[in-house]
Amino acid sequence: MSKIISIANQKGGVGKTTTAINLAAGLAHEGKKVLLIDADPQANASSGLGIDIRQAGQTIYECLIGNIDPHSAIKTTNTQGLDIIPSHIDLVGAEIEMLSIDNREMLMKKILAPIKDEYDYILIDCSPSLGLITVNSLTASDRLIIPVQCEFFALEGIAKLLNTVKIIKAKLNPDLQIEGFLLTMYDSRLRLSQQVYEEVKHHFGNLVFDTVISRNVRLSEAPSHGMSVIEYDQYSKGAQNYIRLAKELIER
Repeated sequence: MSKIISIANQKGGVGKTTTAINLAAGLAHEGKKVLLIDADPQANASSGLGIDIRQAGQTIYECLIGNIDPHSAIKTTNTQGLDIIPSHIDLVGAEIEMLSIDNREMLMKKILAPIKDEYDYILIDCSPSLGLITVNSLTASDRLIIPVQCEFFALEGIAKLLNTVKIIKAKLNPDLQIEGFLLTMYDSRLRLSQQVYEEVKHHFGNLVFDTVISRNVRLSEAPSHGMSVIEYDQYSKGAQNYIRLAKELIER
């Protein structure tokens, strides 16, 4: 039975899509069958895995609004064991179109129902907002990973996200749990990075992943080549961080 995990933080620039792509690739590297759902209209997870979004055909938009069979939107990637349902800029308008649909918060859950048993893990890359599509993603998920950038104001906005999780647990998905907080863009040379780590650890304790994601040039370069960092340079620090994170997630 698959585990469905949303990767979300309404604060932009925290490494959310980087984590979605490379954790998915890390899990595939460990022999797991993985589906990544790009639920962000920017479609960076799609292009970051080599999907030409101009010629993607069926996407998560058609699944949500057109009620198509999700199997027809699944694309294979260059990473063995990793598939993706890509996004499209049309997703920007989807939330308005969804307002007229009954049980609109349950659409993602309905999409995943016929395919979830075909994968070990389904990861959802959420948009940097707490809109209806993110609510859909959290309603469909078993777990939530929250990337936190090692910078000033790292915890800014997290209270709002946690309040949204609380509401979703109460009204839509009582089984939703926080899998963990992931520290990203960590720089061991900067005292600030260690201070942020200690602050997040103080607030959230064992919910903080042991693995931290360090700043890494290869990690930044990989998406421009349409590859995960593991495919681009498996022995880079960034790749090793995400392989370690995948192993930690599996062990949990």
